Amino acid sequence: MKSALMGTAAALGMVLGTAAVAQEQTFISIGTGAVTGVYYPTGGAICRLVNRDRAEHGIRCGVESTGGSVFNINAIRSGELEFGVAQSDTQFQAIDGSGSFEGEAFEDLRAVFALHPEPFTVVARADAGVRTFEDLRGKRVNVGNPGSGTRDTMELTMERFGMTMSDFSMVSELQPGEQSQALCDNNIDVMTYTVGHPSGAIQEATTACDSVLVNVSGEQIDALVEEFPYYRTATIPGGMYRGNDEDVQTFGVGATLVTSASVSEDVVYAVTRAVFENIDQFRGLHPAFENLDPEQMATDGLSAPLHPGAERYFREAGLIE
Repeated sequence: MKSALMGTAAALGMVLGTAAVAQEQTFISIGTGAVTGVYYPTGGAICRLVNRDRAEHGIRCGVESTGGSVFNINAIRSGELEFGVAQSDTQFQAIDGSGSFEGEAFEDLRAVFALHPEPFTVVARADAGVRTFEDLRGKRVNVGNPGSGTRDTMELTMERFGMTMSDFSMVSELQPGEQSQALCDNNIDVMTYTVGHPSGAIQEATTACDSVLVNVSGEQIDALVEEFPYYRTATIPGGMYRGNDEDVQTFGVGATLVTSASVSEDVVYAVTRAVFENIDQFRGLHPAFENLDPEQMATDGLSAPLHPGAERYFREAGLIE
């Protein structure tokens, strides 16, 4: 009987211990973008490194495919997400109360770290006669889905070139995963995407049909880059995509990881540490990460205040003073 009681007690202890572990576990979600873009595998790469050490810190990380930058920041604001990937310009607009966040600044938005560069990429059917951004006039153009950073960047670029939606013969708002097929099915002439390279969506558009990457450059873009510190000129190397042997000049932003001031310091510290202490492995998880530099990741394109958890790690690692 004594042995049976001891066995029951031990079993009960194991159950209680398991319950305690389950109770202590913290679940976090990272909002990303379309599965054909770079944001989705970026979230997956971060979660992979976080989950590897979940027995140590008790954090379980999951990825959600979303509408993109603006959606992610609004979902963080509402508490639906703990983290999100967002373009550096969208991060600035959210903290500044401008652009898609006009009059509704998200003061509790916090930066975690910067990620890969994202050139604003315009792809046109080869038979559409589009070689520069101004050639988009009179064409059937996909301007990006509402709630995406691509849409924000497209509208700003149009404004700089003195263009409105009425300048296009047709406007569509397809998701990133839909526009490559629409281009090759001859339903649109032009697709736009602010994305890291190489990109599966651009690969599809240039492989399935004859398509060209379009230069987005000139004095209008030079002035834009000079005015806003989160923009920079960018080059998409020739030969990366079929039928595009020459370098393409454009401009772009950077992808960043953001969160809210309400997310605990320990959680943000653990996420930051998981990536930075395994940076070589992280670089190998996607071609867009190959040239990531930890010092730049701690500072570039971060308009919102650093979250205390990220700041603590960066100071410990000597990445900021």
